[in-house]
This record gives sequence, structure tokens and C-alpha cells, in this order.
Amino acid sequence: MSSSSFKKESLGSRLFQAVNHTVLALLALICLVPFLNVFVSSFATTEEVVAKKFILFPTTFSLDAYRYILSTPTIFKGLGVSIGVTVVGTVVSMALTALMAYGLSRKYLYGRDFINFVVVFSMLFSGGMIPTFLVVKYFGLIDSYWSMIVPVAVNAFNLIIMRNFFQALPEGLEESAKIDGSNDFGVFFKIMLPLAIPSIATISLFYAVTYWNTYMNAILYITDSTKWPIQVLLRQIVIVSSGMQAESTSVDVIPPAQTIKMAVIVVATIPMLIAYPFVQKHFVKGALIGAVKG
Repeated sequence: MSSSSFKKESLGSRLFQAVNHTVLALLALICLVPFLNVFVSSFATTEEVVAKKFILFPTTFSLDAYRYILSTPTIFKGLGVSIGVTVVGTVVSMALTALMAYGLSRKYLYGRDFINFVVVFSMLFSGGMIPTFLVVKYFGLIDSYWSMIVPVAVNAFNLIIMRNFFQALPEGLEESAKIDGSNDFGVFFKIMLPLAIPSIATISLFYAVTYWNTYMNAILYITDSTKWPIQVLLRQIVIVSSGMQAESTSVDVIPPAQTIKMAVIVVATIPMLIAYPFVQKHFVKGALIGAVKG
């Protein structure tokens, strides 16, 4: 191949990289600007939020919305509930998902095809809200923190991704371990689980986001307001602030409902944004390996 063809290929490659980076930068900007508007608006003053529809740089910095949200101690109770449900729920879900995924990845498992069919079937058809509520009530989970964990403990999509991850691992690893005297649990905990760290990190993030955003299950199964997670409490704050804003004749009495909504979004989103960088390096690898191999 001539040197000119190498130069031409190199030029095309550089052009592709430039276009690719430009498009990705624009897409990132499109995603970032709305959130930036929300974040900045939560620190804007009452008058600026009322006067402007879109804010990127507030003229005056204000913490009124956050003072209002944090003015009640119940908000810290809700944060504690959400953190507890997220941590415990993620651990429980990952334990169940990893164990079940590894079992379903073994070809010698009796009834494997039928169980896989049931898992896929549950992705397409569910029991519905009322039957699920009756099951939760039958097991005595109403007003229990477990009602926000048990009904969503295993996600079929996450299970399939992790099962495919285990299927992609060489079978020789298991055979070698068993020759050395390991049983099935030894193979799983000492060999398979350490190799599945990328998949575990990825799916743990999926589960953590699900539990952190728990809203509907809390509305359905939790009647005690002291056990509400942060999402339900923030929704109540928005409702109350909207009603008070409508009844108020002075904008100095309470921050506008729109500003409080922005602050609520920030409070609900920031914890997940803080957690994401710690698993980001595993995210792409874990998702792709589990999704395309099986």
C-alpha cells in the first residue's frame, strides 16, 4: 500500500474523530444545559425566577428554597430512610441476582430452560398493582421498610445481563476449580464473583437508582408518614409550597413553588451523581459484556 493511501486513511480517521467529538460534545451540552438551568434556578431569587423562564447565571444568589426544604427535621428522617432502603435493597438485590444468574448460566442446571422462560415472561407480563398489593399485605409488609425492597428485589433485565456475563466466562475455570476440590459455592465466591466485578458494579448502580427513586411503592404500602422516603417527602413539600404560594399575597413570605421544585430536583439527584463516578469505570464494560454475549 502506498504512502499516499496511509495519509488519506489518516486524514479520514482524523476527520471522523473531529466530527465524532463535536457531535458528542453537542449531545453532552444538550443534556447538561437543562440540568444546569434547574441547578442555577434553585439558587435564584424569587423575583428572578418569576420574571425569567430560563436562567443560566442568576443575578442574585439565594438559599431561600433550600432553607424552606430543610426547615423541617422530617427531611433528614426521609434521607435516612432512603439511604437505608437504597443500601440494604441494593445488597439484597445483588445477592439474589448474582446467585440466581450464576445458577441459570450453568447448562447442567435441571429446569434451566423453564426458569429462563419464566424470567423473560415476567418482563413482558406482570401481576398488576392490585394483586401485588394483596401479596404484600398477605405477607404483613404493609408499613414495613421491606415493602419497598421485596417486591422489586430481582429485576429480570438485570438478571439476564448478569446471567449472560457468567455464561461468557470460560467453562474451564469452573472445571479447574472443581478438580482442585472446590464445590459450587467455592467456585462462585472465589472465582466467578471476583471476575464479575464490572457487571456487579453496573447492576448495583441500576438497583441503587431504582431504590433511591422509590416513590410508588412507598405511596402504596407506607401509610406512616415517619417512614416515607425522601422522594415522597419532597413531593409533599412541593404540594404544600404550591398551596401556600397560591394563598400568599406577598412573594417575601415563601419562595415560589417553581424555585422549590428546582431545589427538590437537585436534592433528589445529587446523591446519585456523587455515587456514579465510583462505578463509572466498570459501567460500560459490565453492561456490554452482559448484553452482547450469552
